[in-house]
Amino acid sequence: MPGIPALPTETMATQATYHAALETNLPHVRERIAAAAERSGRDPDTVRVVAVTKGHAPGAIEAALAAGLRDIGENRVEELQRKVPLFQAGTVTWHAIGHIQRRKAAGAARLAALIHSVDSVRLAEKLSRLGEAQARRVPVLVQVNASGEAAKGGLPAALDPEAALDGIGAIAVLPGLRVMGLMTMAPFVADEATLRTTFARTRATLEAASSIDGLAGRELSMGMSNDYEIAVEEGSTMVRLGTTLFGPRPA
Repeated sequence: MPGIPALPTETMATQATYHAALETNLPHVRERIAAAAERSGRDPDTVRVVAVTKGHAPGAIEAALAAGLRDIGENRVEELQRKVPLFQAGTVTWHAIGHIQRRKAAGAARLAALIHSVDSVRLAEKLSRLGEAQARRVPVLVQVNASGEAAKGGLPAALDPEAALDGIGAIAVLPGLRVMGLMTMAPFVADEATLRTTFARTRATLEAASSIDGLAGRELSMGMSNDYEIAVEEGSTMVRLGTTLFGPRPA
């Protein structure tokens, strides 16, 4: 496809490496998720692992499927465009988890079963128009900025909670969308208190939004390889894991 970067070169050795990584790493991840869920009085089965294959060859997805993981996350619409046609329809639940430019919204809406990163009302309106044109409702999560970092996208749950709730309300009533919950990205720090505050604030924002008309779900997509246990303790229903499952991305 013109303009879409090629996928990483893949060999039989690469495929074996992905299978070996998951055979070692996935049981530990599941154990840690279960322990974190139990510490917060939750059922571990309420937490879904989204395997993030950004920058990895399709063999990573094949290994994930073989290990029982069906939820696959991609940060870039271009990678979805390359990878989705390689797998039989219905075998993979595709998640668009990265920032989406409005000019690429159509690709995300067409290819992803769930878009995690609806970070503005303008993007939501574009996706809603696409959904209406196809007589369907595009499943999305609203991204909130629960840390207050200027570099993070999303509605301002930390700096202006009322504005964030107003934005969620404006997105939830759009006729071409089905808002399934919220997503956040925590700071990349080792400070547990900061991480916990970010995740707890996202959960509290969802609770505050629970009476908003049009909010169709209670999903919380929060937690990545460095902080997913804390996220689960604070209520996450989806953790987005790449490095902790597959190892470092190829150069």
